[in-house]
Amino acid sequence: MLLENMAMAFSAIRVNKMRSILTMLGIVIGIGSVISIVSIGDTMRSLFADIYKDVGLTQGYVQVMSWEVDDWRQSDMFTLDEMEQVKEVFGPEIAYIDSSAGTSGEAVFGRNRVNFDYSGIDWNYQDVQPVTVVYGRYLNEGDILGRKCSAVMDVDSAMKLFGTENAVGKEFRTALNGEVLDFTVVGVYRKEMSPFQQLMMGNTGDRGSAYIPYTLLTWPNDYFDSLHVYAADGINMEDFYNRLTAYVARMKNRTVDQIYTYTALEEMDSVDQLMGGLSVAVGGIAAISLVVGGIGIMNIMLVSVTERTREIGIRKALGARTRDVLLQFLTESAILSAMGGILGIVIGAGLVSLGAAALQVQVVIKPSVVILAVGFSALVGIFFGLYPASKAANADPIDALRYE
Repeated sequence: MLLENMAMAFSAIRVNKMRSILTMLGIVIGIGSVISIVSIGDTMRSLFADIYKDVGLTQGYVQVMSWEVDDWRQSDMFTLDEMEQVKEVFGPEIAYIDSSAGTSGEAVFGRNRVNFDYSGIDWNYQDVQPVTVVYGRYLNEGDILGRKCSAVMDVDSAMKLFGTENAVGKEFRTALNGEVLDFTVVGVYRKEMSPFQQLMMGNTGDRGSAYIPYTLLTWPNDYFDSLHVYAADGINMEDFYNRLTAYVARMKNRTVDQIYTYTALEEMDSVDQLMGGLSVAVGGIAAISLVVGGIGIMNIMLVSVTERTREIGIRKALGARTRDVLLQFLTESAILSAMGGILGIVIGAGLVSLGAAALQVQVVIKPSVVILAVGFSALVGIFFGLYPASKAANADPIDALRYE
C-alpha cells in the first residue's frame, strides 16, 4: 500500500512539475539555511578547538590577584627558587613551567628599526610548543642558565629586520628593562598555520617577534608576577590546577580565592559553549522559514484536493477507505517536503564546502544533522499536509462524483 501511495505521489508531482518545484522552494531555503548555519557553527567550533590545541590545552597561569587584595606585597610575586619548588612538588605532572615573562622593544639592525615582542621561555619550550627550526638551533640550557643574549625568531620577523630568512649569527640591538643589549640570532623557525589560524591569531603587521631566555626578563631582581604552566598530558586538569592553586595559596600565605588561575581549557570550553549557543539560536531563526514552506505545502495540497475531487469520489466508490485516502495525500505532502529537504541539504552543504575550500579549512557536516534535517522536513510535510489530507479523506463520495 505504501509503495502504491508513493508511486501515485510521484506521478502527481510529475504532472505539476513547476508547481511542485515552487512549493518545495520554501523547504529548500529553510533546510539549506539550517544546514549551512549549523555546519558553519560546527566548523568554527572545530577550528577554534584546533587553535586551542595548537596553543596547548594543558596551559595555565597562576598568580596572586593584586587587583583584588588590599594588602598586596612584594612577597606576592614569585621568585626563581619558588618556581623550582613548584617543579619539585608536582614533578612529572608539570610538562613545562616558566615565568610568563614578556616585553616589547625596538630592535635595531643597521638602519632598520622594527618593533618586536619578546617572549621569555625556557630551553624545553619546544616540548609543548613545537616549531620547525629551519636555520640554526633552538635556545638551549646554556642560554637560559647563562642569561645569554640569544634569540630565536620566525622567518617573517627575520625578513622584516634583516631582509633575509637565514639570519643566524646576525646581531641586533634592543633595550630590555632600561638596559641596551646586543642579541645574537641563534635560530630561525617556521610554524605552519592555515589561513583561518593566521586570521584568528592576528596579523602582526610591521611588528616582529622573538623568543629569548626568560632569565633575561626576570633580571636583575628575579621577581615575576605569575607562573606559566603546561600540565602533563593524561592527568586530570581540574584536579591538578586545584591542587596547584591551593599550594600557591599556602606558599604566599593567601586564601585560595585570592589566587587567580586561568587555563586554556576553561577558555576553550567557554568559547565552545558560546559558539554552540549562537549556532542553535541562529539555526532556530533560520528554521522559521520551514514554517513558511510548510504553509506553502498546505496551500498547494488544498488546491490539489480540490482539483482531484472526482478522483477521490471514484476511489471511495470503488471501496477505498477513509484512511487509504488520508495516507495517499499525506504521503504526497511528505514526499514533496522530503524532496525539498534533500535539495536544501545538497545546496546548503555545497555552499559551506565551497567556503571552506576557499579558506583551506576542513568543513564539518555531521551525518546526524543531515538525517535530522531530512526527517524534520518530512514531518513538516506531514503536519501541514494533515488538514488537506483529512479534508480529502472525509469528502462525501456522492458529492465528489457530482463535482465538476
